[in-house]
Amino acid sequence: MPRVDHYQDPHAPAPNSLVPAASVVVVRDGKVLMHRRSDTDRWSIPGGGMEPGEFIKDTAVREAREETGYEVEIDRLVGVFSDPGHVVSYDDGEVRQQFSICFAGHVTGGSPQLSAETREVGWHTPDDLEAMSEDRVHPSILLRVQVALRDETSAYIG
Repeated sequence: MPRVDHYQDPHAPAPNSLVPAASVVVVRDGKVLMHRRSDTDRWSIPGGGMEPGEFIKDTAVREAREETGYEVEIDRLVGVFSDPGHVVSYDDGEVRQQFSICFAGHVTGGSPQLSAETREVGWHTPDDLEAMSEDRVHPSILLRVQVALRDETSAYIG
């Protein structure tokens, strides 16, 4: 279903849904694992909604496999990202406030694969990501990458 990200938009629709989600920042050789989403055409870290019966870290592992083809292992918690100014509207009427637990992880196997959700899989330097415009990488994704690369022992809460 098509989606529209509303970020700090005073005209955004009011959220009517909150779905626990997980994402993972994977770094290898100084580059970040990203996939280009089929629904928005933006580059993103792997992530998505939690399914019943899952631990939240398993959501991040599953989403990485589904969206990139890579098997990952979780190393640490990056933070909790729940900005009420970031809502996503879907054509079915759902308007979801973002709520994502972000992890850092590393690749343990697999290879790049495309899916219905993914047009392209690639590894990008942090400088490349920061140079991309908002229509190529969402500010909320860039924030997660920046926080993960700080390699701090305390988690981000925001």
